[in-house]
Amino acid sequence: MRVLSVDTRVRIVQLLKGRSLCVNALAARLDVTQGAVSQHLRVMRGVSLVVDERRGCHVHYRLSEKTLATWRGEIDKLLDPRRGGRRDTRGASRCDDAMKRRRTARGRRG
Repeated sequence: MRVLSVDTRVRIVQLLKGRSLCVNALAARLDVTQGAVSQHLRVMRGVSLVVDERRGCHVHYRLSEKTLATWRGEIDKLLDPRRGGRRDTRGASRCDDAMKRRRTARGRRG
């Protein structure tokens, strides 16, 4: 998901929804250089978010429906309230100890 932490990559995903585009078309629509688009696509290809296919002299990119389906499933699991999973209790005892010390200190002052 870190791949989508860059605004330009999110915009690329929006442009590729339902169609494929070449680097030149993406660069023109994003108002960035072809080199910048190519670097973003390289990162996105590295996590299988986009698929490239050669059409004559141009390479067109489209979203990988398989990867998107996998990501949707993972996000659904993450946000599903019924899937509470294990409770993270790291640091909880330190918080409890600090609260007890605070109450004790208030009691001595009062």
